Amino acid sequence: MRGRAYHAAVAVDPNSRLGRSVQAIAGSKAFAKVGPTVVPKVDRLLNRLFGGRVLMSSMMLPCAVVTTTGRRSGLPRESPLATVPLDGDLYVVGSNFGRPNHPAWSWNLLDDPGAQVSFRGEQYRATAHLLSEQEKTETWPRLIAAWPLFDQYVDRSGRDLRVFRLVRDPATP
Repeated sequence: MRGRAYHAAVAVDPNSRLGRSVQAIAGSKAFAKVGPTVVPKVDRLLNRLFGGRVLMSSMMLPCAVVTTTGRRSGLPRESPLATVPLDGDLYVVGSNFGRPNHPAWSWNLLDDPGAQVSFRGEQYRATAHLLSEQEKTETWPRLIAAWPLFDQYVDRSGRDLRVFRLVRDPATP
């Protein structure tokens, strides 16, 4: 995404009354049980139907469908992910809705950082870079500004959330 301008703005301001209400629901323990099953399925379906231009989750936060290679199966694995566009790249946080385990897609990217990205109707190849502690410390406030629940997910999960920067491959148009 280097050199390409796109909006970091989302449909709902996370600090508005509606934004805080959605975060209260999304941050609840009940949603942490239901959300990981329902939200990705709906977003995968919408991605196929609308070519990546419409995702349910993107009302609050920009979302991308990131296809990784399964580290055990070797098969393509589609994961609708909340993403934060910063400085021409996309950032994804392995929050797993605040659950105790790292999400499968993050293990896949550690094993093979190559990914296919569908973001706002555009498809491209990208390479995932796991942020170092220093990079994450520098980037975290900007991620929290976009989705304050990331801090709550750290507390609830009891783990260090992985943060990846998705960099468009230069060969991708």
